[in-house]
Amino acid sequence: MSRTEHSHHAKPTELDPVIKRSRRYKKRNLLTSPGTLTYIGPDIELKTKIRRIQFNDHLFRNEPVKSLSECRPAENGEPVITWLDVDGIHETGLIEKLGKLYDLHPLLLEDIVNTEHKPKLEIYDDGYLFLTLKMLHVETESPICITSEHVSFVLGEKYLLSFQEELTDDIFTPVLNRLEASVGKTRRNGPDYLLFALMDVVVDNYFIVLEKLGDSLDYTEDQVIRGSEDLSLKELYALKRELTMARRQIWPLRDMINQLIREDNALIEKEAIPYYRDLYDHIMQVLDTIDSYRELLASLADVHLSTISNRMNSVMKTLTVFSAIFMPLTFIVGVYGMNFDYMPELKMRYGYFYVWGLMAVVTVGMIFYFKSKKWT
Repeated sequence: MSRTEHSHHAKPTELDPVIKRSRRYKKRNLLTSPGTLTYIGPDIELKTKIRRIQFNDHLFRNEPVKSLSECRPAENGEPVITWLDVDGIHETGLIEKLGKLYDLHPLLLEDIVNTEHKPKLEIYDDGYLFLTLKMLHVETESPICITSEHVSFVLGEKYLLSFQEELTDDIFTPVLNRLEASVGKTRRNGPDYLLFALMDVVVDNYFIVLEKLGDSLDYTEDQVIRGSEDLSLKELYALKRELTMARRQIWPLRDMINQLIREDNALIEKEAIPYYRDLYDHIMQVLDTIDSYRELLASLADVHLSTISNRMNSVMKTLTVFSAIFMPLTFIVGVYGMNFDYMPELKMRYGYFYVWGLMAVVTVGMIFYFKSKKWT
């Protein structure tokens, strides 16, 4: 079974996006010793795949890993950069063995297998840094529903470890293709630039998600302006919730990248700082766009509620006018419907027609009066 097929069967597409967003995974590592690895995320049936990529300016090797012994970092004398791409974080035993191989902190490994952990950056004194963030995907476009994929990185002096959920196709394929074709600066730089390139793929995908959100917002705005009765507050709330979720997943990146830029770190070369600064600008652009979308959505919600209120007022005004017209007619009919023997008008030969004429004059007079007051 391919990864795409597995992802398709694993996601309950019949559920409402608002309901799906509120789902929480039941697996927790509560009441356990700190550093105990417990996978928190959707059930995955496929096995974890590990690929080792080694490269420098003149060399490129890309091969799947068949045993953990092949995952060892390159020796100090070997002038190559090792990129270990781990696709699937649900096999905690494998992640734990890989962590021991690179002497990684147990709490770091715990954050890797927790898909609900918020984005964070942590620099360890052992000569490596840990960074985790979220890759966003548009699961459905009508109504729009955004899902997130947990992505983590461990940057060392001569290596980079990347961990991604096994939910979609490999999100780092564009970078891998550039490495193989020796296009760009990736082959000529160290693992810090490779980390930038992989993070840049994630941030570029944010713009794709924003484009889909913008299209959905434009459609919603058109419905609000036209006063469409098909639009419901539920749809506006669902769109607002997607924007809030996207902002919550992206916002921590601002401080993370800012910390990498401003703090002196031996793992980030000075030559790579301008690229991280450009990445910071892109993140700020994404956040500004999300904030503008949220403000526009709030305005659209106010306009939609005002339209509903005006429509209701128009209906109530029409009903009030009809009630006011029929009120004197009801009074006249009620008076002459009384069963008294001595009512002079009851003996008149043309009294019935006089009453109809009186009611017609009252009706026409009230209609002209309401029109003169511009109530109709």
